[in-house]
Amino acid sequence: MASNSKPRITPDQLRSARWFGPADLRSFGHRSRAMQMGYAEEDWKGKPVIGILNTWSDINPCHQHFRVRAEEVKRGVWQAGGFPLEIPALALPENYMKPTTMLYRNMLAMEAEEIIRCHPLDGVVLMGGCDKTTPGLLMGAISAGLPAIYMPAGAMLRGYWNGHTLGSGSDSWKFWDELRAGNITEADWQGVEGGIARSWGTCMTMGTASTMMSATEALGMALPGSSSIPAPDSAHARMATACGRRIVAMVWEDMRPTDIVTEASVENAVRAVIATGGSTNAMIHMLAIARRAGVPLDLERFDALSRTTPYLVNLRPAGKYLMEDFYYAGGLRAMLAAMAPLLRLDAMTAAGVTLGEAIKGAKILNPDVIATLDKPLKPEGGLALLRGNLCPDGAVIKHAAADPRLHVHTGPAVVFSDYNDMARRIDDPGLDVTADSVLVLQSAGPIGGPGMPEWGMLPLPKKLLRQGVRDMVRISDARMSGTSYGTCVLHVSPESAVGGPLALVKTGDTITLDVPSRRLTLNISDAEMAGRRAAWVAPKPHYARGFGLLHSREVTQAHEGCDYRVLEGTAPTPEPEIH
Repeated sequence: MASNSKPRITPDQLRSARWFGPADLRSFGHRSRAMQMGYAEEDWKGKPVIGILNTWSDINPCHQHFRVRAEEVKRGVWQAGGFPLEIPALALPENYMKPTTMLYRNMLAMEAEEIIRCHPLDGVVLMGGCDKTTPGLLMGAISAGLPAIYMPAGAMLRGYWNGHTLGSGSDSWKFWDELRAGNITEADWQGVEGGIARSWGTCMTMGTASTMMSATEALGMALPGSSSIPAPDSAHARMATACGRRIVAMVWEDMRPTDIVTEASVENAVRAVIATGGSTNAMIHMLAIARRAGVPLDLERFDALSRTTPYLVNLRPAGKYLMEDFYYAGGLRAMLAAMAPLLRLDAMTAAGVTLGEAIKGAKILNPDVIATLDKPLKPEGGLALLRGNLCPDGAVIKHAAADPRLHVHTGPAVVFSDYNDMARRIDDPGLDVTADSVLVLQSAGPIGGPGMPEWGMLPLPKKLLRQGVRDMVRISDARMSGTSYGTCVLHVSPESAVGGPLALVKTGDTITLDVPSRRLTLNISDAEMAGRRAAWVAPKPHYARGFGLLHSREVTQAHEGCDYRVLEGTAPTPEPEIH
């Protein structure tokens, strides 16, 4: 078994020993308060103290099993001779937090980093899964620098209604359009509502949650095979306990996130995102994660890897199946084994072995779910970077989930100044729109949203739905749910709220999308563009104080990862003084 090359640390070198070890008044207080909680010296003396960062809450359905899973992680820590301490962290429930959890991803990253740094911890287990919890926890743990392992929440069971297998998110949009078009009844819609989410766990499509859990395993920060296990499966409980055992070993081995998150492992994670047909959100999150580790990554590198990585996993929204099927077909280990020639197999993982060793022996059990390099579902990945005068710093499209006939398209713009404007007018019978129109949403980016909400899958006008239209070109500086689909150009950068070209588009302008050429063009002259820019007036800020103001001042643009400038980089932070 390969392992970290660092020498093993000794009990007196444990970070927690600074709190519990000295024979002074301050450490007397630490030890006596531990005893106040019912712990004895035998519980902590000479043992790694393991923080379990638990993002459970009563309003996060993806993490409803985390109360139990935390106890199972603790069991593993105790088994391996560690001392577990559970600490709550921000839950980020995707469906409930408004305007968007993306506004608070960096708050969780900040919280996780400071929780790890300020407590007497030697290592941490990161319990996450719901979309932004995974990158938030990873970003914080990388910056904090202590040994860390990620425990993924796992996907929920597949949905079911009236003979239909349902995928969360994807089928919500699908049947909502059918309801608006008059093709299903309100009773049908209520049936879908009651059958689409049948257990705890994350969305079981290859949405952002499943994408980021898979990416984290490919990155090496999770145990091999852990990201594909359905949340209710008994194997998931066993995996949680294994995480508890492994983090204790990682402390003794002094294996830290920067030993795992390297240029090689980041490349592996990006290829995994592409091969799974993963969420466009992963582009933003992977940029932020890589920057925290000092690893160079930009949109050009993402696009280059997409061009050389085939699409291998037949999962919704781009394909047919769901995460439960993926697990039964061999899961992520099988997919990574199938694409091994494209991977950096010498990259280290949290399991203490290289990625090559971690995937050795994994087999595809259902080739209809997981394809091979010689017979891929598509020859290149499902994500593409676009450039042009409408997005000088880039935009992205998940063309694997778009109508191929729209990959090259020119049409007149129908512009909505913000989400409320769109909601008011989209179903107006008098809206001047056809199937060839290009819907444009402004003021939905990192600052303009605020927080870059998942508004990018703009609803189709009701009058077009009734004509049978099911896809159109849609452009915005927003994100979209990883469970969404359609010809949606997203993450236009710089955003309209800071004066990016998207702010200058007017209804009636023609826009050309050319996915094969990776171009997005507003068809006006440079002189016209300059004149509009000179006349542009910046919108009033959303916030005058508080976290919202901090966000608007510090957040970077989509092509930079939307991290906070003050949190980026690898400059060391001093250890707290123990006084």
